Amino acid sequence: MTEAPEHRGFWDQLPRPFYILAPMADVTDNAFRRLITHCGKPDVFFTEFVSSDGLCSRGRERLLHHLSYTEDQHPIVAQMWGTNPETHYQTAQLLAELGFDGIDINMGCPVKNVCKTGGGSALIENPSLARELIEATRQGGSGLPVSVKTRIGYATIDLVRWVEDLLEAEPAAITLHMRTRKEMSRVPAHWELMPEAIKAAASSRTLVVGNGDIRDLDHADRLVAETGMDGAMLGRAVFGNPWLFSRRSCDAVTLRERFDTMLQHAVYFEQEFSSKKPFLLMRKHLMAHISGIAGSKDLRLRLGEVSTAADVRAALDWYTDTYGLDSSSSRIAG
Repeated sequence: MTEAPEHRGFWDQLPRPFYILAPMADVTDNAFRRLITHCGKPDVFFTEFVSSDGLCSRGRERLLHHLSYTEDQHPIVAQMWGTNPETHYQTAQLLAELGFDGIDINMGCPVKNVCKTGGGSALIENPSLARELIEATRQGGSGLPVSVKTRIGYATIDLVRWVEDLLEAEPAAITLHMRTRKEMSRVPAHWELMPEAIKAAASSRTLVVGNGDIRDLDHADRLVAETGMDGAMLGRAVFGNPWLFSRRSCDAVTLRERFDTMLQHAVYFEQEFSSKKPFLLMRKHLMAHISGIAGSKDLRLRLGEVSTAADVRAALDWYTDTYGLDSSSSRIAG
């Protein structure tokens, strides 16, 4: 067993329970996190995951936008993936220099191309390499706490064995998506198994975080109370609801405020990524905001063609001119 870290860094300063915005590729970029900070900040932000091999290659400059953040996003954890301890070590050095509060290693991504390399959730079947990656990251990170986000098994549920394997490397925290890699997101999360993970980690200093199908913070509160986990990570529930972490009900958000938020997100995206990422990535966010409003079909067609923040403004102005923003259409249908 490796020597336990002296402390868990920022993790020790968090409230209990704490709530985290999940890392999601092409979703939780800096533009989106800027929006969430404005609407209701979580206790912890994670970046999108980025390849440690890529960051140690000549292509580094093309990947650095994944690691941009604003100072009001602290505490913020950089998430990376890969299978090479040396590039994890070097990437951890970079992340420390960039001022991150912690480093997370993705051991849960179910995507085929990631798993074929032995990374992501494939590491569940290679615990010795998983521990080596944690230790290399810790050594390179100059004292930054190292955490892991993973699943409860690869082809079958293997929760306790896997958690115990990870605990040998003493990560600061383990976030468990409560499904196997094989299950993807096709079945309900196995929350009934979380107490087994809590029990396995009881004699360690590692925090346990749960993830999967969490609807809102009230739901997260109940799961924490039922399982005893230290915190929860919420992902898909934030689509169309950037106010998620403020505990503000979507029913209390006027359509004008929703439109202003959509436009602000589009402006942030252009500011951050005008020459780095295609604007079409914004469309899924915009669509999530308009479900249930009068005339949503017509507005969806217009938003499906936008390529700039100015296009978004024009589409929203068209809607306002056509349908208005009076009380009959100012709230999202519940």
